[in-house]
Amino acid sequence: MKFLPAFSALLAALPVAVRAYTNPVLYQDLSDVDLRRVNNTYYMSTSTFHYNPGAPILRSYNLANWEYIGHSVPNIGDFDSKYTLADGKGGYVAGIWASWMIFVPSNNKWYWGGCIGFANTHIYSSSNSDPASSWSKIATISGCQYDSGALLESDGRVYVFYKDAGAFWVAKYAASMTSVESKTKIYTPSDSGAEGLRPYKVNGNYFVFSAAPGSGAQYLLRASSIYGTYTQRTFMSAGAPSPLSGNAFQGALVDTPSGAWYWMSASALGWPTGRVPLLMPITWGSDGWPQPTLSNGRIAGSYSDVGGSGSVAPVTGTDRFTSSSLAPKYEWNHVPDSSKYSLSNGLKLSTATVTSNLFAARNTITQRHLGSVSTSTIQLSIGSMANGDRAGLVYLRDKSAYIGVWKSSSGLVINYVNNLVMANNNGWTTTATGSTVATANIASGTTVVYLRIVADGTVGGNSAKFYYSTNDSSYTQLGGSFAANTDWPFFPGYRYGVFNFATSALGGSVTLNAWDLRTGSYTGAIGGGTVTSSQSTTTTITTTTTTVTTSSTNTGTCAALYGQCGGIGFTGPTCCAQGKCTYSNDWYSQCL
Repeated sequence: MKFLPAFSALLAALPVAVRAYTNPVLYQDLSDVDLRRVNNTYYMSTSTFHYNPGAPILRSYNLANWEYIGHSVPNIGDFDSKYTLADGKGGYVAGIWASWMIFVPSNNKWYWGGCIGFANTHIYSSSNSDPASSWSKIATISGCQYDSGALLESDGRVYVFYKDAGAFWVAKYAASMTSVESKTKIYTPSDSGAEGLRPYKVNGNYFVFSAAPGSGAQYLLRASSIYGTYTQRTFMSAGAPSPLSGNAFQGALVDTPSGAWYWMSASALGWPTGRVPLLMPITWGSDGWPQPTLSNGRIAGSYSDVGGSGSVAPVTGTDRFTSSSLAPKYEWNHVPDSSKYSLSNGLKLSTATVTSNLFAARNTITQRHLGSVSTSTIQLSIGSMANGDRAGLVYLRDKSAYIGVWKSSSGLVINYVNNLVMANNNGWTTTATGSTVATANIASGTTVVYLRIVADGTVGGNSAKFYYSTNDSSYTQLGGSFAANTDWPFFPGYRYGVFNFATSALGGSVTLNAWDLRTGSYTGAIGGGTVTSSQSTTTTITTTTTTVTTSSTNTGTCAALYGQCGGIGFTGPTCCAQGKCTYSNDWYSQCL
């Protein structure tokens, strides 16, 4: 039976079908992620800055496919009246930055906490164990627990790690989560830019991740006691997968029910789309420290499927606003005036502000840019507009452009307007309210228009084109291509927004009858064609697995014990000086 070894070797070399997820797992602006797992379900919380409601909650059953299920902060106006645009300037780029969300079994509730405006720390809780339930504010903690993360200790208490005055601190919260019992300074980082703390307890050791946006480094602290003494290492300084740019940083750690570990971060330079979440497997070295699973020094574009079952609602598709409440994927630009919008077979938007400045106008509803290239199309009823009203679809950030309907005593026109600009002058303020680049006349008596933006968020693309139609079958581009801004100081990425504001007097309204969002450049009718999922599709890839037999006495150029010995893109030794080359995932095999 001498043919058996050769036959086994042949089988080992044959292509094997492997289920895999792709990065980014959800191609939308979801920065400063915090991850939690309860049983077989994963939850994500992220930053939202000046958008309302704040701190969205997303749910997944496999870490790759996500759905929006709610928000932890129902009204960011609780923080300051500027988040209502009451002063006409607003709180752009302020509001909710890196924060935390955690489930406390003894209270059977979820909690969210974050520092707002470098002043105080605000605590919210869910009404029960379901994070999709209603949330409310329960406490304001004096002082800023900046860029904080939360840890549930074995005593059932929550300990919040944060940065203050250049040092890292730990605050022990009361069981009620409404006050702090003690604060302890635990570490002063050598890199003064380190922030974004995420603490974990694994195998009796305490680990604290931090990130330095300036250098792109992701640091890691370890100690045997929650209060130290801590030892620091550089966890990684790795790039995002091509074609994304910049380093991946400020991530969160989570384990699976089967005991595997994953780290989710963001692409540091993902604009104009924003910072998009990247998921990477984690291994543990013989020294007890976690190790990133990289491919040629970068987070890979694909890894083996995490596993798990459960369906999620897509963020793509057409919404015709037939529900009595807005889907949680929507957020307003600042807190809306609730008396100026309603849902009933469409979203009615009455003018809420008299202004010539779209940035100062209340009740602009938004969705995140989707994918590397995406198409946003709306159907808008305009029969109830008043003279002086302006309504339409905007590509929204600090440098913006829109296509919209202007109503005057002379009738209706559709305008493409760019050069809407904000600058950071001790707070983000408007420096230009727009220039009309192109105009199209529409027939008197027109009551419905269709407006579309096709936006290219790829590296080097960074642009958007604007279209209109009166029949949803033939779309005409208006004006040229808009050059999107890729500078980072305005932290959120571009969003699509639907607006309606008055320049003369309140009283007019429009109705958003349908909003279609999909990946790619789309040319068809609203709701038509095949809608491609925005999620990290779990696809089947073909790879070749090779079994390597090693001798424990072979020293040569083989990898050392616990060293990498294989994986897609790996160019190092594939034999082991000690142990056996053991498959971990398609991108990483290790000598064990």
